[in-house]
Formats: sequence, structure tokens, C-alpha cells
Amino acid sequence: MPKIMKKKYLINIIAVAVVFLILCLLFDTGLLGRKAAYFNGLVTIGMFYTIIVCSLNLLTGYMGEFSLGHAGFMSIGAYASAIATTIISDHVQLSSIALYLIAIIIGGLAAAIIGVLVGIPALRLSGDYLCIVTVAVAEIVRVVLSNVGIKPITGNATFGKSFAGIARVSDYHYVYITMVICIAIMYCYIRSRYGRALISIREDRIAAAASGINVTRTKVLTFTISAAFAGVAGAIYAHYITTLVPTYFNFSKSSEFLAIVILGGSGSMTGSIIAAPILSALPQLISYVFPDFASYRMLIYAVVLVVVMIFKPTGLFGGKEFSLPDLILDGKRKKKEKVS
Repeated sequence: MPKIMKKKYLINIIAVAVVFLILCLLFDTGLLGRKAAYFNGLVTIGMFYTIIVCSLNLLTGYMGEFSLGHAGFMSIGAYASAIATTIISDHVQLSSIALYLIAIIIGGLAAAIIGVLVGIPALRLSGDYLCIVTVAVAEIVRVVLSNVGIKPITGNATFGKSFAGIARVSDYHYVYITMVICIAIMYCYIRSRYGRALISIREDRIAAAASGINVTRTKVLTFTISAAFAGVAGAIYAHYITTLVPTYFNFSKSSEFLAIVILGGSGSMTGSIIAAPILSALPQLISYVFPDFASYRMLIYAVVLVVVMIFKPTGLFGGKEFSLPDLILDGKRKKKEKVS
């Protein structure tokens, strides 16, 4: 591995560790006092938003296909993981970290399986047709969850009204580490030969196929990976909120995820990482900072989105990436050039 790459990886690892230590300082030392629980919730929600928005960016930004069904995959991961941990908790006493790992693994696998089943026939389509299919799948999932009971399985919950009593094991320590691992995997996938093949398909599908790339297989693989991470985000959500309501995973939620991808910059993982926590927390922060305008928080949120799209239609990063290692190393190089 080149020396410059080792330096970049080291800088990224240090940056990730510093952010984690800052969060621990804020929430574990009582520095925020009574406000700690509130801001802890905003941070945790922002982190699972980051995972699902980055996973959607794989489809929208790098594959070039619009999907409005990510809330459906999120719901599959949420309910599958919640059912599994509820059953396990009734029979075996496990630690919170063990339950959390079981939840995210089952949530990701369940969403990935549905992603394969949906992706194989659906990804032969493209453009508006694929978008319509994903909307239909998400609505089918929501309707099924709203009408199929699970009381015979768990003995203490039903889908129709709500699924309550889920173990709260999505501690922000675990969620942060999960988010970092998910982003790292997605980044490595984009930089791999599969990711390069994906980008070539986005630019020119016919030319990519003529070059020997299996277009359908590459798209199905990406769709499955994206769905799996949406399922992981759903598992985190379920085990933080502890109560699931099918109506939460509706068309509006999928549209919100897509809006965040576009505002951050389609095809920019950095844009999704920055935009997701900010935009997910913005309505709650407006209510907290300006309580007199609490009833208008969603209106203010919508105005912010409109303003951003007017003055920055390509999103905050416009398909580009921000690299902290490059910024630091370039700064050092320029200083050396000035000295010499």
C-alpha cells in the first residue's frame, strides 16, 4: 500500500475516533445535564438517517435510478429484527450488545432477501418504470404490515395498531460504530470494480454492456446492498423507538430520504453524510430553539429545502466528495512549497 494512502487512512481513523470521543464527552459525563437525553436522541436518529440516505445514494447517485421504496425496506428490517429479538428475549437472557447485533444482522438479511426478490424482475426496467415499481413494493409492504397479525408468533404484539415492547438496545455507542462500518463498506464498494462498473452503467448502459459488464447482475447486486443497509437502519430505529407503527413507513418517508440525497448532492457520499443528520434534526431543533414557532417547524423546514434547491440545485456537494486527508495533506504540501 502506498505511503500516502496509509496516511489518508490514518487521518480518517483519527477523525472518526475524535468524533466518537466528543459524543462520549457530551453524553456520558453529564456535561449537557437534563438536555443530554434530548440531544442523544437527535444524534441517534441522525445516525440511522445517515445509513439509509447513503444506501439510497447508491441507487440514485451512483446507479442513476430513482427509488421511492426505501421506507419499505426499512420497515422490513425494523419488523424482522423486532420479531426476532422479541422471541429471543422471551426464551434467552442476552446482553444488550448481543441483542443489538442479532437485530441489525436479521434486519439487514431480511431486507436483502426482499431486495433480491424485487430487484431481479424490477431492475430490467429503468427510469420512471422502476420508480413506480419501488413505490408499489413499499405500499404492499406497508399494507401487509398494517393487516397481518403476529400475536401467534410473539404472543404480545400485533401489527395493525402498533408493535410495542421492543427491547431498547440501540445505544448511540453501538449505532455510531455501525454507521461508520456501513459507510466504510459502501465507500469500498463504490471504489471497487463493481462500483466502477456501476458508474459506467449510469453513464451509458449500452456502452457498459458492450464492454462486457453484466448490467442486470451489477444493478441487482447494488439494489440488494442498498436494501440491506436500509434494513439495518430499520433495525436500529425499531430498537431505539421501541414501538413500530406501519403508517410511519409511508410514501412521504421515502420521499424525505430521496430529498435528503438530492439536497446533499446526488452521487456524493459526503453530501449524504452531512445532510442526513442536519435535515433529520432540523424540525426538532426549530421547535427547541424557537418554541413559539413550533407549529410552523415543518413549514420552515420546507422553506429551507426550497431555498437550498434554488441557490444550489446540484445539492450541497454537487456530486463531489470532501476529503479531510486530502485537505490536510494538500495544506502541508503547499506550506512546504512556500518555504522552498
